[in-house]
Amino acid sequence: MKLPLSWLPDWIDLDSSAEEIAQRLTMRGLEVDSIDLIGRRVEGLVVGRVIEASPHPNADRLTLCTVDAGGQAPLRIVCGARNVRAGANYPLALPGAVMPAGQVIKESTIRGELSQGMLCSAAELGLEADQEGLLELEGPQQPGADANKILALGDAVFDINI
Repeated sequence: MKLPLSWLPDWIDLDSSAEEIAQRLTMRGLEVDSIDLIGRRVEGLVVGRVIEASPHPNADRLTLCTVDAGGQAPLRIVCGARNVRAGANYPLALPGAVMPAGQVIKESTIRGELSQGMLCSAAELGLEADQEGLLELEGPQQPGADANKILALGDAVFDINI
């Protein structure tokens, strides 16, 4: 049985590391076979809601997006993913974010248009080896909310032998 660490506060007080909690569970008769991490937390990763998506004026394969990231003004993001669409929510890495592969996100000009961050795929977040397109966040999400929590990035998952 797989049990995410983030589910445990409903049943026990979490005042210890994942390893110490695994030891406590084992001492209580629940043998923990392994502890795996879901991805890695990315500071500056928020929910971005695409307000508008239109063709990039200077590139056939790029889209120019207006994105609500929870701030006072929407951001402009240049995106190369084919599945980007207005009304959808995606993980958005803001300038300064360091991606799992080490890429630092910066404001940049792409084919003459300002891009103020990066809408992310599961592969870019280290969740899947290879995935085309952006990772669409399910359900209603608040723009600007911490996408790490929604995706459980950095959460420990206990594999318990029952």
